[in-house]
Amino acid sequence: MHRRGGQQPGLRRAPPGRPPDRGAAGVTRQLTADPYPLLARLRATEPVSWRPELDGWLVTRHDLALRVMRDAATFTVDDPRFSTARVVGPSMLSLEAAEHTRHRAPFARHFRPREIEDRFAGFVRAECARLVDGFAAAGRAELRRELAGPLSVAVVAEALGLADTDTARVLAWYDAIVSTVDDISAGRPPGSGGAEAFGELRAHLEGSVGRRSLLTEAATALELPEVVSNAAVLMFGGIETTEGMIANLLRHLLREPSPPDRARLPAAIEESLRLEPAAAVVDRYATRDVSLAGASIARGDLVTVSLTAANRDPAVFANPDVFDPGRPDLRKQLAFAHGPHFCLGADLARLEARIAVETVFDRLPGIALESDVAPSGLVFRKPAAVPARWLPS
Repeated sequence: MHRRGGQQPGLRRAPPGRPPDRGAAGVTRQLTADPYPLLARLRATEPVSWRPELDGWLVTRHDLALRVMRDAATFTVDDPRFSTARVVGPSMLSLEAAEHTRHRAPFARHFRPREIEDRFAGFVRAECARLVDGFAAAGRAELRRELAGPLSVAVVAEALGLADTDTARVLAWYDAIVSTVDDISAGRPPGSGGAEAFGELRAHLEGSVGRRSLLTEAATALELPEVVSNAAVLMFGGIETTEGMIANLLRHLLREPSPPDRARLPAAIEESLRLEPAAAVVDRYATRDVSLAGASIARGDLVTVSLTAANRDPAVFANPDVFDPGRPDLRKQLAFAHGPHFCLGADLARLEARIAVETVFDRLPGIALESDVAPSGLVFRKPAAVPARWLPS
C-alpha cells in the first residue's frame, strides 16, 4: 500500500490511487456478524490493510500483531483520541512507559495467580452456586444474562469494595460509561450520561478506599483521582470481557458431544479464548512513520490489531476454525493482548470461567443448548444469549 497524504491525524482518507470504499458500511456489518472469511482473506493477501470503516489500519497476522503490541514506543495507547481515557481520565490502559508502570504496579501485585486463588476462589464458588441454584429448578435458563453477567459484576464489586452496592446500580454506571466510550469511538458527540455515571462511581469508589479492596493499597501509591480512573478501567474489563469469555466458553462446551473433562478444562478455556476472544481488537496509534508488512503507516495513524484474526492464523494454529482443546501451543493465543498492556485480570477471568463451568455441569444434569446463538460484535464478541435446558431436579 502507498502512504497516505498530509491530512491531520484522524482526518485521513484512502491512500493515493485508491478510491473511497463505498462498501464500508457493509464491511462493518460483516466484521460485526461473521468476520472470519474477510479476516482470513486479508491475513493471506494484505495483512496490514487500510480500512475506511475503521479510519485506520487493520493488522490480521499473528506475528505482526505481536510486533505491534510489543513495540509501545512505535505503537502507543497514549493518544488524546483514546476513547476510554476521554471518559475516565488517564489510567494504566492509556499510559506508557514509567507512567504506565506507576499506575499499574499498585494493582498488579494483587493479580498474581496464587493471590487470585486464595482471595477470590471461595467467593466465586459461592456466587456461582447461588446463581445456578436460583434457576436450577426451572429446567432452563439464559446463561449469559443469568450467570455470566451477574457473576462478572459480583466479582468486580467484591474486588473494588462495592459489594454493598446494588448490582443494578453498578451495571447502570457501567452501561452509561460504555455507551459514552462507544459514541466517542464512532465519532458521535458523547452524551452526558457517561460523565454523570462516572461521577457517581467516583463517589462510591472514593468511599471504598478505606475498606479491604484492591483500592486500599493503591491509594498509598497513587493520587485518589488516579485510583478511581484505574478502578473504572478494571470495572470495564472485568465486566465486559469476562462476561463474554464465560458466555463464549459455555457455548463452545455445550456444542460438544460430551461434558468437559475437569482435568482438561484449563485447555478448553484457552481454546475458547483462541477461537473467540471476547475483546476482538485492540487499538494503537503510530508515533512515527513506519513500514509494516509493506504498508506505509504515517505518524498519528490508528493501527487496530485484530485479535480474532491473529488467533485464527493457520501459520500458528492448524485447522484454526475448529474448536480443539487438545491442540498444542494454546498459550500462543492473544485474547488477553500482549506486551506491556497484557490484561491485568487474565487469571481472575480464567478462575471465574473455570468455576462457572464446573458449577453448571455439576449441578445441571443433562444440560444442552436450547438453540445456538452465534457470537457477534465489532469490538467485543459474545452471543446475545446462551439458552440452555436440562433435567430439573
